[in-house]
Amino acid sequence: MNQRFYSLDVFRGATVAFMILVNNAGNWENIYTPLEHASWHGCTPTDLVFPFFLFAVGNSLAFVMPRLQSAGDAAFLKKIFSRTLIIFGIGLFLNWFPFVRWEDNELVFRHWVNPKNPETGVRILGVLQRIALCYFFASLIIYYFKIRGAFFMSAVLLLGYWILCLLLGEPGDPYSLQGNFGTNIDKAILGVAHLYRGEHVPFDPEGLMSTIPAITQVIFGYFVGNYLVEKGRTYEAITKLFVAGCVLVFLGFCWDMSFPINKKIWTSSFVVYTSGLAILLLCVLMDVIEFRNWRGRWSKAFDVFGKNPLFIYVLSGFIPRLLGLVRWIDKTDEKGNPVYITPLPWLYEHICKPVSEDLKIGSLLYALIIVAFFWMIAVIMDRRKIYIRV
Repeated sequence: MNQRFYSLDVFRGATVAFMILVNNAGNWENIYTPLEHASWHGCTPTDLVFPFFLFAVGNSLAFVMPRLQSAGDAAFLKKIFSRTLIIFGIGLFLNWFPFVRWEDNELVFRHWVNPKNPETGVRILGVLQRIALCYFFASLIIYYFKIRGAFFMSAVLLLGYWILCLLLGEPGDPYSLQGNFGTNIDKAILGVAHLYRGEHVPFDPEGLMSTIPAITQVIFGYFVGNYLVEKGRTYEAITKLFVAGCVLVFLGFCWDMSFPINKKIWTSSFVVYTSGLAILLLCVLMDVIEFRNWRGRWSKAFDVFGKNPLFIYVLSGFIPRLLGLVRWIDKTDEKGNPVYITPLPWLYEHICKPVSEDLKIGSLLYALIIVAFFWMIAVIMDRRKIYIRV
């Protein structure tokens, strides 16, 4: 990416770093409130991470779209189809990996659908899968509908999803976990066995229907990136972007009154609100980095994440799953039975947890160690000029 937009690299890298941070608590029962997702309606700092990443995907798209457009339809379609399939496939691979699990002191194969419990199996959707789908449809919309058409399609997607929630959701409570219309569609298309169970019921926060408004998050990111490409590094550009960010935040709050801000069903108000916040943060970074030249070790720390964002994120999911196969006897229970432990839980229990009686401190320390580990990998790759692109 052009050095004049170094702040975009820092923005993208910071997003990846915080994605790793919030996904790796040492103890999920003891984490600080800002590192928790909202229980349902509402928005915490943690809820901003994923939409910011989608926004960053749109930023990056603005810099490659001219090249794709000049290459012609065939080359464009080949590129986005292949990239979509690769990212989606990696996400599905991570959901299934390492293909075996410990059960009664032996490794057993993880079936696509669990033969012992047909209502459980390998989850199909996820973070990378949503990134792939949003990238795919946003690219098609931008390529074929251009800027004006993309504005119109964004409105259609956001308003259309709102209407679908109202018409197809449970009457009187269409925005609740039980009343959300998207779950029934996910069950019908994907099957109950392949849905997420983080809410203790089959419900996927990266479901098919809630992907509809998320597409607009990428488009908004593209609008901002394209605007910066056209206007360049000027105070006028970031001033207008800052105003636009404020307007979107205000509109998101207003929409929240009738369509609550909610990450888990990715409401349209959530898209507008978080896109506004992403723009505001990007404007601040542009001001301090591009104009005031306040860059150094702090910006470099995030920048290295931004140079291999997808690879580092995938690695942060791959390595813990792989380490989960390694285990040993840590202690015995009251009956004298061996209690096994794997490397990462050992790190928390024996290194991080004893640091303080406040378990939240140990949990945060563990997360910071994980981030630092992947930061070192990112630094080594950067120094060796290894940049993995999909």
